[in-house]
Amino acid sequence: MRLHLLVLDGVFDLGLAALADTLTTANELAPSLPGAPAPIELNLVGVRRRVRTAQGLTVPVVPAERVAQPDVVLVPALGAKMPEPLAARLARPDVADAVALLQRWSRGAVTMGAACTGTFVLAESALLDGQRATTSWWLAPMFRQRYPRIALDESRMLVNSAGFTTAGAAMAHLDLALSVLRSRSPALAALAARYLLVEARGSQAEFVIPDHLAHADPVVERFEGWARQRLARGFSLAEAARAVGASKRTLARRLHGVLGKTPLSYFQDLRVERALHLLRTGSESVDQIAAQIGYADGVTLRSLLRRKLGKGVRELRARS
Repeated sequence: MRLHLLVLDGVFDLGLAALADTLTTANELAPSLPGAPAPIELNLVGVRRRVRTAQGLTVPVVPAERVAQPDVVLVPALGAKMPEPLAARLARPDVADAVALLQRWSRGAVTMGAACTGTFVLAESALLDGQRATTSWWLAPMFRQRYPRIALDESRMLVNSAGFTTAGAAMAHLDLALSVLRSRSPALAALAARYLLVEARGSQAEFVIPDHLAHADPVVERFEGWARQRLARGFSLAEAARAVGASKRTLARRLHGVLGKTPLSYFQDLRVERALHLLRTGSESVDQIAAQIGYADGVTLRSLLRRKLGKGVRELRARS
């Protein structure tokens, strides 16, 4: 399998290293398995001859015009991590060249993937239009505004969709690399994960800071403030709309545009966030915490925690 890492100037050091080290570690481990898969031919490809990481390290890239059509191409994150610097970085000419290269490669039988801010480069190509994807959770509002034709689920660590794989923030580069390995050899992926001490994780939801996302829109921010004061009292769309100075329809539209959620769903997210904080900082049971955030008992809260964070919530098991 020929695999290209498409490396742009200012690449996120950790992301590039995570992809390259996971894949080369797998190559080293493969001979220990019965019926070992052939080694991965790994190439670091650049659209410029001189590429440095965000920390200033030189990357020995192969110019794009000198490499063959890949079987798999992965785009590691850019070093720009916040919306304004990222928008400026995406406007640079090398991104346009990278987009053209991705579009050219897409005409062949190729699987494409990206992680963290690298998902924005892949999205710029329009190849993800009509597909499902994930990205860095704090950049979800920006992603939705720039790419409305992509079905974003930022709660997921990894999303597979019709020949594309996208991964969440930072350490999700490991998940992306292991996903590629798993498609060739589940045994090799499992072995590499054990050597690298990578645990299975399907969700970014536990790491999301809801009020950070809410600040992307003043109506959403006012709703977030109102909701935090109402967690124990319950949800009312009519009262929420009056409190933020918008119609119910406008409030729902703004929530969906920024967060991809209904007002009630976001209200439940805030309850889950509060519940997790109380689980980690206090000694109350799930039932006691449920009462503090407006539930009659812990059954509903347990269901929400499992649905939003997965069944591996350690705090939930310990307190149930």
